[in-house]
Amino acid sequence: MSSLRFLRFRPQRILTLTPTSTLNTTARRSYADIPRIDPAKPSSGTHRKSTHKPKEYPSIKGFLAIGVAGFGAFTLLLHLQSAENEKLRAEKEKLKRKPKPVGMTAGPQAFATAQPIPKEKEEEEALTSTFDPEHVTVIFVLGGPGAGKGTQCANLVRDYGFKHLSAGDLLRAEQEREGSQYGELIRTHIKEGKIVPMEVTIKLLEKAMGEAVVRGSTRFLIDGFPRKMDQAVAFEKSVCPSKFTLFFTCSESTMLGRLLHRGETSGRDDDNAESIKKRFRTFVETSMPVVEYFEGKGKVLKVSCEDSIEAVYGQVRSRVEEGLKKRGAPIAK
Repeated sequence: MSSLRFLRFRPQRILTLTPTSTLNTTARRSYADIPRIDPAKPSSGTHRKSTHKPKEYPSIKGFLAIGVAGFGAFTLLLHLQSAENEKLRAEKEKLKRKPKPVGMTAGPQAFATAQPIPKEKEEEEALTSTFDPEHVTVIFVLGGPGAGKGTQCANLVRDYGFKHLSAGDLLRAEQEREGSQYGELIRTHIKEGKIVPMEVTIKLLEKAMGEAVVRGSTRFLIDGFPRKMDQAVAFEKSVCPSKFTLFFTCSESTMLGRLLHRGETSGRDDDNAESIKKRFRTFVETSMPVVEYFEGKGKVLKVSCEDSIEAVYGQVRSRVEEGLKKRGAPIAK
């Protein structure tokens, strides 16, 4: 009995079951209440008719009309573009017929707008230079700093009527010109013994040549240029091919002595020992490849500048006359 006292009696849940007959009656009654639609009778309006219409596609005639209209518009655009091209071509022909100074091939204003030639152009492509090499004679004059290029060029100007253009003088004049956009750039490069960007130098040379051609000069000595291979190639393509290069050879010790002596009175920023040494290195590294390039083409005439000015000029005259005669250029003034 003691163990029975721990047992608890739980009341049982009484489930109330709905008779099946009652559920079936309810279900039947609900289904019977659903209204029926008789397809034979007309709709009373309770149910809306569908308003959806089937898609209609353009006929073949429509497609053809659209195609004809598009083709007509395209043809009209082509006709208008062709007329515009003809107009531009006619304007270019008018410009070509304008008179130009002797020796100039790109019009009297071309020298003021020198443009570098893109590198991707093929070597065999026809050249379009500002000046016609048949009427304009260009001689490059190269040599180390202090070799005497300026002095010998002055003698050639006096005896043969050349126009002397010194790349260095043009750059120095440009750096001193008030309002010059290149002044500070040129000053920095010259002081450090570096080569001024070729676009600047070529533009200054081309402008000076154009001004001289307008006044009747067609023979040029270009002193101290080109200093690098890219300058040589760009100038000969865009400005004028040279006849030959006059190259002055001189020992470094001789050139150093001449430059230090000149620096006592010249007032130039680069006539000091430090700048002179930098200029020597620059010339050997960048300008000698130019000399070798033209020498490979048979266009270099060498002159030793170790002797006196008079003795050197005797060699210069002989070499210049030889070079001009060989290339069919006039010798006299």
